[in-house]
Amino acid sequence: MSKATSMFVCGLLLGILFASGGFALIQRHTRSQRDGVTVLKLAHCLDQSHPVHQSMVFMGDRLREKSAGSVEVQIYPNSQLGAETVLIEQLQRGAIAMAKTSAAPMESFVPEMAVFGVPYAFRDEDHFWRVANGDLGRQLLLAGKSVGVLGLCYFDAGARSFYTVEKPVLTPNDLDGQKIRVQKSKTAMDMVEALGGSPTPIPWGELYTALQQSMVDGAENNPPSFYANRHFEVCKHLSLDEHARVPDMLLMSGVIWDSLSPQVQQWVQAAADEASQYQRKLWREKSDEAIAAVQEEGVTVHRPEKQAFVDKCQAMRASFAGSPVGELLQQIDEQY
Repeated sequence: MSKATSMFVCGLLLGILFASGGFALIQRHTRSQRDGVTVLKLAHCLDQSHPVHQSMVFMGDRLREKSAGSVEVQIYPNSQLGAETVLIEQLQRGAIAMAKTSAAPMESFVPEMAVFGVPYAFRDEDHFWRVANGDLGRQLLLAGKSVGVLGLCYFDAGARSFYTVEKPVLTPNDLDGQKIRVQKSKTAMDMVEALGGSPTPIPWGELYTALQQSMVDGAENNPPSFYANRHFEVCKHLSLDEHARVPDMLLMSGVIWDSLSPQVQQWVQAAADEASQYQRKLWREKSDEAIAAVQEEGVTVHRPEKQAFVDKCQAMRASFAGSPVGELLQQIDEQY
């Protein structure tokens, strides 16, 4: 065999090997060949005490029941498989089957998701869920199909508020000169900037240390996350301005979804819908418990007047006029 022919054959064999390896990767994350059980790997960045994690365990139980044990979910919590943006990229490749992420990092993949981060886009909790459970909410869940990611359902992440180390946020002016940790989201950064603060994107897993070492003066999130991650040990002020309602989302790899039979797809979607309803009940309980718990730990809980914050964000909201996000905001106002 000539040298050129030998190199060609080696290259061909390597190509076949890599191709079969890629297929094996998808199979490894979706189906156990040993016993014929379809195993869906689900990753997220929260700890096991969080109501979202508990709801995903509930979903796995319901899916096992619906499928008579032929479909299982394996959950990898605590950022074991990477941060949220990394998880979305893994979904696109088919390296994992499902992931829970906030809607905020999805903005980088589906720009319309920015609507959830627009401050005071929703009048209250009921208004938010009318949108999320309506046609517009479903439309946004499916908007990621073009980039290889399918939304199955929303999980309640409550309203996001500011918490700070030393200085409470009672008016927008209190944010002047304050470094506030935000998610890797342009909308979140613009929101803090509009209110006068200095937005600082930091991975969630690094935030405790960043607060402790004064890299940032505060952050913004919901009460259960503030409590579960023990940020109350550093931040002694929680200001419930409730500036945004950014939901968590259960996402699925488009590649893996398409590899499942219609029956398995139906089971997965039904189990996800039930988990979403279950999680909302847990969330209400955990949110009240978290506020009471941080107060016992010495945190002062403030309830500032919201109108000053709403007014300060009007220019930011107006900046979306004529864009897809602006059209969504108009629908939210007029149709819900």
